[in-house]
Amino acid sequence: MVTHVWDYLPEYEAERDDLLDAVSKVFASGRLVLGESVRGFEAEFAAYHGVSHCVGVDNGTNAVKLALEACGIGPGDEVVTVSNTAAPTVVAIHGAGARPVFVDVRDDDHLMDPDLVESAITPRTRAILPVHLYGQCADMDALGAVADRHGLAVVEDCAQAHGARRNGVRAGTTGDAAAYSFYPTKVLGAYGDGGAVLTGDDATAANLRRLRYYGMEETYYVERLPGHNSRLDEVQAEILRRKLTRLDLYVKGRQEVARRYEEGLGDLCGEGGLELPSVTPGNDHVYYVYVVRHPHREEILRLLRERYDIALNISYPWPVHTMRGFAHLGVPVGALPVTERLAERIFSLPMYPSLPRATQDRVITALREVLEGL
Repeated sequence: MVTHVWDYLPEYEAERDDLLDAVSKVFASGRLVLGESVRGFEAEFAAYHGVSHCVGVDNGTNAVKLALEACGIGPGDEVVTVSNTAAPTVVAIHGAGARPVFVDVRDDDHLMDPDLVESAITPRTRAILPVHLYGQCADMDALGAVADRHGLAVVEDCAQAHGARRNGVRAGTTGDAAAYSFYPTKVLGAYGDGGAVLTGDDATAANLRRLRYYGMEETYYVERLPGHNSRLDEVQAEILRRKLTRLDLYVKGRQEVARRYEEGLGDLCGEGGLELPSVTPGNDHVYYVYVVRHPHREEILRLLRERYDIALNISYPWPVHTMRGFAHLGVPVGALPVTERLAERIFSLPMYPSLPRATQDRVITALREVLEGL
């Protein structure tokens, strides 16, 4: 049997009764769209973060897009972000009609480099969109200071950082809005698509509720455009309500898996060799993915697959600015050297809280044997 980086079935077996009860509750409720489960999850997710508002939407990409639109960002505007991210981050900026402007990331934690942001700001810049990549927070203090100096909005991409903290402050609570994905692989994952936006601003929340529902405030009456059909599904909302009560346990499980990787592989690290994730001081890393790097990545991945049936992932093999779909932005190869170098070396080890210890041991043993043979 091939070992992959993620598998939901162990979690499903452990939580099956609760998950099926969630589905049954919705089906028996008599309300299948924007009912009690969505309202309940929104209130509970907002309370978990200590913010005023949560607006559930249909997926993480639209969470970013609607967050931007709710902050007044649209055609002709520029948004400073990173190319070292999943493409949906940038697809969402494009979907809002804005233009992404890329800055490089730091070599140690792979996160937006605050020192480079100011030089990327132009008269058209309206927002900074940091990505809390892999499960730890970008430097929101430094980025917030830049935003304040230039009167910019800050929209956090928290798709990979459910439960993460920086200096005790939860991801998603310091910007003007924060977008979340509940895609099944996430730290807090649904059993299908789902997303949400957090905000502490009443007007932004009101804009979000209109945007996700055709621009309506009352049924059949469009108050303003743009409008979208971007509602969080009742079934997924009820599942997320149940799983939210276990989010801190999921985080602890992921941190335990990370600790065992460090114990099993740490002695192989060194100059020109394997590099394990670097946790920035002050950050509580939730390890959405466990990303390592090595200059001989392709050979390592090939040997793991051929000899051990271990199929690992790369998050992400192509920086966004190098993709054909974004060629119109005119960002040349070489413009983001750290991002491009990382994309040539990074790969992900299996990471999820229900990862069997025997499977993790198998990955550690196989990777050790491959590395020692290089």
